[in-house]
Amino acid sequence: MSRHGKQILYLAAAIFLSLPVVSCHTTSHDTHTYRPYHERRNRGGSSSDDNTTAPSTTDRKKPIPQSGHDLVSDEWARLDIKLGRKDNKKLYHELKRWLGTPYAYAEHTCGEGTDCSGMVMEVYQAVYGIKMHRNSAKMLEVNCRIIDLDDLKEGDLVFFITSSDGHVSHVGIYLKDNKFVHASSSRGVTVDDLRQNYYATHFHAAARVTTRP
Repeated sequence: MSRHGKQILYLAAAIFLSLPVVSCHTTSHDTHTYRPYHERRNRGGSSSDDNTTAPSTTDRKKPIPQSGHDLVSDEWARLDIKLGRKDNKKLYHELKRWLGTPYAYAEHTCGEGTDCSGMVMEVYQAVYGIKMHRNSAKMLEVNCRIIDLDDLKEGDLVFFITSSDGHVSHVGIYLKDNKFVHASSSRGVTVDDLRQNYYATHFHAAARVTTRP
């Protein structure tokens, strides 16, 4: 091979070695499908009396009465509850004692642990001297009468169907301004708004306690 030919060969080799290395393996990308809130359903049921995360078999939405007071959410978060002359101060003070109590199935001890019906049972005994059933479905069946949403007053009960079996499985105590206190399975005793998407969807009935002390 001539000297000129070797120079061409060396030049070609140098150009080839300078090219970037490309892998022959393709990279696969996992794709995730994000669904809106109403389509995200946990299909598992629960026998707990307080299952605030289980799905409902139907997507029923019922109207919630409009507020007649000027409470705002951040005031509730700070527990700065404004009370009027007609408010049952004993009820509010008792419920404030329970706020923050962690959730504990089949328990009903303020500050230590409680489920939804346990908290309601203890509060009604302390405030009204009324002995309630230990189960939310029994409370509605035996201790209460169903009322219109527009008739809700502080101290009334609100019931929810949160399990896939279609039975009442959660209860809370209504305050005012669409707020209610309940024992959430994930957050403990807390205040929520009936107009929140989850509670509006799983709402079952408003009821007034008729059992006498």
